[in-house]
Amino acid sequence: MDFTFTEEQQAATEAAKAVFSGVAPDSVPSPALTPGAVADDFDRTLWSKLADADLLSLLIAPEHGGAGLDTIALCLVLRESAKVLARVPLLECGAAALTLQRHGSDELRAEVLPGIATGDLVVTVATAGRTGHEPAELAVQARPEGTDWIIDGVQTAVPWARTADRILLPAHTPEGRAVLALVPRTHPGVTLDEQTSTNGERLAEVHLDSVRISTRELIGDATAWASLRNVLTTGTCALALGLGERVLAMTSDYTGKREQFGFPVATFQAVAVQAADRFIDLRAMEATLWQAAWRLTTDASGPLPPAGDVAVAKIWASEGVRRVVQTAQHLHGGFGADTDYPLHRYHAWAKHLELSLGPAAAHEEALGDLLATHPLG
Repeated sequence: MDFTFTEEQQAATEAAKAVFSGVAPDSVPSPALTPGAVADDFDRTLWSKLADADLLSLLIAPEHGGAGLDTIALCLVLRESAKVLARVPLLECGAAALTLQRHGSDELRAEVLPGIATGDLVVTVATAGRTGHEPAELAVQARPEGTDWIIDGVQTAVPWARTADRILLPAHTPEGRAVLALVPRTHPGVTLDEQTSTNGERLAEVHLDSVRISTRELIGDATAWASLRNVLTTGTCALALGLGERVLAMTSDYTGKREQFGFPVATFQAVAVQAADRFIDLRAMEATLWQAAWRLTTDASGPLPPAGDVAVAKIWASEGVRRVVQTAQHLHGGFGADTDYPLHRYHAWAKHLELSLGPAAAHEEALGDLLATHPLG
């Protein structure tokens, strides 16, 4: 694989750094002190700045107002967003845009992609199914009725569902085929029950009761859902990497200034060894992330399908980000639990990312299945 980023990808990174430079990770109430959600909506001001910087249109084709870039570009921007805990549906909307670009009909692309590019249309994605422990497409059924489709079922823990305009959700047909339905949030038959995530953001359990959508709003490509899930999982790994890098930088800065016995604690061997181990975690997270993103972008062949590289990346991201924040809390001492200091927020976000789209154990199982199906050597 090639780790060299293109000029366009590097430009996207620089634009993201400029936009996120003014974002404060403690701009909303602490999730540790808030009984419900920390805010009713995502950061609309930041969303507008991302649109003005053309960062919402990165993956959209030029004919619909975008730059026509790829999964790698999305991951580069997500990595920067996680360093400041940016409260925007960048992952979900970006992955949905890429999926609609690749698998949607010409009519559907023309209808929704220009709005996503300008930030006027916000699309989120449902991925957890009914319980979070079953294939998400089995939680909802889509059956044809005349020229329309009828959608029934439940999707739990849908991020940003209460403030997004549309929800892209997986479903299954009576024949068992996986499809994707693009459902307006305010559509008749759609109801939302309040939920709150580990990091204090609003989620929703989405109930669909005989929701009628047109054929153009349903993506029947059998590969679309698997492709969307791979992009979402890889993007989650990018968020974990950016968060972990920021937390390790905070730890380095703190231990370099905090003194015991007249010396900075960073000079103590036990502290240095722990920080070095976490640095190795981050480098492994980075290498496996770009391997997965590269496979998704190029469709390059390999001993395993791209899903294998995605599983490896998520295993490292889940385990690595947990170890990074736990070590940071330990090396910060009691200061790490101070709710006036942002580290506890990063810990809450890290736990959310660790479990999103399956913890490490679930992806180890998936990797084992792939290895059994595609024996190496």
